[in-house]
Amino acid sequence: MTFTEKAWAIFNQSINDYHKFDDVNKPIENPYDESNLLEHLLYKKNWIDTVQWHLEDIIRDPQIDPVEALSLKRWIDKSNQERTDMVEYVDSWFLQQYADVEVKADAKINTESPAWAVDRFSILSLKVYHMQQEVDRTDATPEHIAACQAKLDVLKQQHIDLSTAIEELLEDFKAGNKYMKVYKQMKMYNDESLNPVLYANKK
Repeated sequence: MTFTEKAWAIFNQSINDYHKFDDVNKPIENPYDESNLLEHLLYKKNWIDTVQWHLEDIIRDPQIDPVEALSLKRWIDKSNQERTDMVEYVDSWFLQQYADVEVKADAKINTESPAWAVDRFSILSLKVYHMQQEVDRTDATPEHIAACQAKLDVLKQQHIDLSTAIEELLEDFKAGNKYMKVYKQMKMYNDESLNPVLYANKK
C-alpha cells in the first residue's frame, strides 16, 4: 500500500467515525496509539479537520446567536492552531524518515513540505465525502444533483492528481533529488506576545 492509499483510508476512517455521532463536541477516540505514530498523526489530523469543517458550517447559520458565534470563532482559531501543529508533527515524522538519505549536490527544495500537501489531501477527503452526500440527497432537484456530480467528478480527479504528486515528491526525497525543512509557522494571532491586541490588554 502506498503512503497516499494509507492516508486516504485513514482519513475516511476518521470521517466515518465522526459521522457516527455527527457532534463537534464528541471527543476523539483515536484507534491508533503512538506506537503507530504515522497512523496516529494522520487520524488525529483529519479528525481536527472534520470537526472544523462542521464548525465552519455551524457558524454560517444566519440565525446564530452573536455570543455563540464569537465562542465558535475562538474555537475555530484554536482548531487552526492545532491543525498547524499537526502538520508540523507530520513533517517531523517525514524529516526523520529521510534523515539518512544522501542529498544530491543539485537537490532542490519543494514549494511546500510533504505534510502541507497531506493537509490539502485531508481537506480533499472531506470535500469528496460531503459532495457525495449532496449527490445522494433524495430531497434535492435533479439539477442540483447533476451539478454536484460534476463537482464530485472533478474532486475525484484531484484525488488522483494529488496522490500522484505526493508520491512523486516522496520518491524525490528518497532519491535525494529534493530535500526538506520543517518551518514553524509561528502563527501570531494566538500568541499573547505577538498579537498587539492581546499584549496591549496585558498592560
